[in-house]
Amino acid sequence: MLSYLASLESHFGPLRVLRYITVRALFAAATAALIGFIIGPILIRWLRRLKFGQHYDDDRTGDLAQRFDKKNTPTMGGLIIFGSVFLSSFLWAAPNIWTFVALFVYAALTAVGFRDDYLKVVRKSRDGISSGEKILWQTLITVAAVALLLLHPMSAKKIGELWVPFVKHPVIASLPVAALFLLVYLWLVGFSNAINLTDGLDGLAIGCTITVALVYGIMAYAAGNVKIAEYLLISSVPGTGELTVVCGSIVGAGMAFLWYNSYPAEVFMGDTGSLALGGLIGLIAFMVQQPLTLVIVGGVFVWEALSVIVQVGYFKATRRASGEGKRFFLMAPIHHHFQRKGWPETKVVLRFWILSLFFALAGLGTLKLR
Repeated sequence: MLSYLASLESHFGPLRVLRYITVRALFAAATAALIGFIIGPILIRWLRRLKFGQHYDDDRTGDLAQRFDKKNTPTMGGLIIFGSVFLSSFLWAAPNIWTFVALFVYAALTAVGFRDDYLKVVRKSRDGISSGEKILWQTLITVAAVALLLLHPMSAKKIGELWVPFVKHPVIASLPVAALFLLVYLWLVGFSNAINLTDGLDGLAIGCTITVALVYGIMAYAAGNVKIAEYLLISSVPGTGELTVVCGSIVGAGMAFLWYNSYPAEVFMGDTGSLALGGLIGLIAFMVQQPLTLVIVGGVFVWEALSVIVQVGYFKATRRASGEGKRFFLMAPIHHHFQRKGWPETKVVLRFWILSLFFALAGLGTLKLR
């Protein structure tokens, strides 16, 4: 919205800086952080007063949850991130089909995650909305997002292309609608679940999300700039540069949330945050024609999800073979495996942040290696 002030530069010259996406992205990050620092304490007090905390013992973590005193810590902290990202993006991003669909999906998934968290709090159990209801909402949201992108002239042609890392042309020029829907759905659901699994230690998920958002902000800027896209031999997607502003908002909001989520956490993001952030990042990856690169950039999230898949698969396979299931890891997701090995929580978090940074740099490297 504030990008329109650039048209008034004839009356006040400095307003011309608002034409630059990089400037607005920085302003968006600062604004989101400021909003987060303002509403964070207010929302945390409100959640505590309503006793919207994790009242149940999580059987996945057992004594670890009690040892690190996570019981009764307020959840639904994703509302802090949502308010910061949405307001900041609305202020600083120029409206177009890309930003509209991104914020629509983010708001819709936040609502689904909030309902899930709310039911868990009310029931004081791990049971939120049913898996069937969650799949239904995620499917409807994906259908709406894909339909909007296919119907708008700015996005209709580009959204059907499929690019992969290290290749300087699209491997598929136009995906069938069904295939496009399936891939977008898998990315939205897959990374929503991956971030949710990562959100088991104080500051872990949001710290890794910040690095992923930062990288995709750079990728969005490159895709939206014709000259940079041609130089890097990547897809040029007009208008996606504005997603840099949205990613900047995620970075700023994430830093503010990390202030309250760092050890010992004052609030958890819950499904309100993880479900929506995973879906938003997965969708942005498709919009800027870098979907498979997210597997590299979001390596920590992929690692966490794969550890659960391996653990469950290995347990079932050994139970069929010998009648007694065995575990591949001491505990899954894998961050709890390292806790079981005796690593302090802060050491696990910091080392996973370092890994996330390595994955982020590796993902950026794919832009040039073609």
